[in-house]
Amino acid sequence: MKNMKEVEKKIYKHLKERGWDKLRPSDIAKSIMIEGAELLELFQWENLPLEDVKHDKAKLEEIKGELADVMIYALEMSVLLGLDTEKIIRTKLAYAAKKYPAKLMRQIAGKEPGTDSEYLRIKKEYRKQHK
Repeated sequence: MKNMKEVEKKIYKHLKERGWDKLRPSDIAKSIMIEGAELLELFQWENLPLEDVKHDKAKLEEIKGELADVMIYALEMSVLLGLDTEKIIRTKLAYAAKKYPAKLMRQIAGKEPGTDSEYLRIKKEYRKQHK
């Protein structure tokens, strides 16, 4: 598949062929979370570094299956709601680039993810502004 529009068309065809093109967004959202939990379950009771996971071929195969499920459901929601998937991704990435400036984030990149006070400060400020 060459671009996002092709992926969206394939997703819609898949849904239409099965009569799933009228699914409720709430049901798809539930499915995203269920599949996300199945992805998370693959990491239950361990906290392996990135390189260890990348070198575990069996684990990668399991991850690919669960990750595909999450992404397919997310794309199904986007397609059924008539959203431009590429546009919403690009918009969100642009927003994240402003919210989490690369230079600042690189300075804290060596620390345990999610534990840096600057990252947490930015996150708290964002939540405060968007309540």
